Amino acid sequence: MEFRQLVAEDASAYWELRLEALQSNPEAFGASYEEAIQRDNPIERVKDNFKVKGNYTFGAFEQHTLIGVVTLLQESALKMRHRANIFAMYISPTARGKGIGKALMEMAIEQAKENQEIEKINLSVVSSNKAAKNLYLQLGFIVFGTEEKALKVEDTYYEEQHMSLILE
Repeated sequence: MEFRQLVAEDASAYWELRLEALQSNPEAFGASYEEAIQRDNPIERVKDNFKVKGNYTFGAFEQHTLIGVVTLLQESALKMRHRANIFAMYISPTARGKGIGKALMEMAIEQAKENQEIEKINLSVVSSNKAAKNLYLQLGFIVFGTEEKALKVEDTYYEEQHMSLILE
């Protein structure tokens, strides 16, 4: 198993995994598969995102195949630069339960600490995703709010819990 920050050469693999995530767990993401496949030049956009200051995407590879990702994105506004957000956390279903998500989250948290500007990490998790929520709690995140009907997939509503981690 290899864990590392993704670079431009990983953009195609990232995009494939992102589409898988949006199809297999639509309730876990604000973006939809339908919107994603209509994007212009998605691979180029991913490459550009990987180069943005304060944007860190980490990946887990099994035999050179990308099987898990997480993005840490630092806020850019002057008064909010002390905050970062976790986005696009996803592990392929066949790779779940092996500690990959924990390892990726630990990399993101470590990156935030190394940044020195970041003092707090926020994330949102669908309340019904017990495994993800338990992982975040285990890593020290606390729930600071619950949003009812945060997402609607077809005719089903999903509640999200907003969580934060204050860095020491």
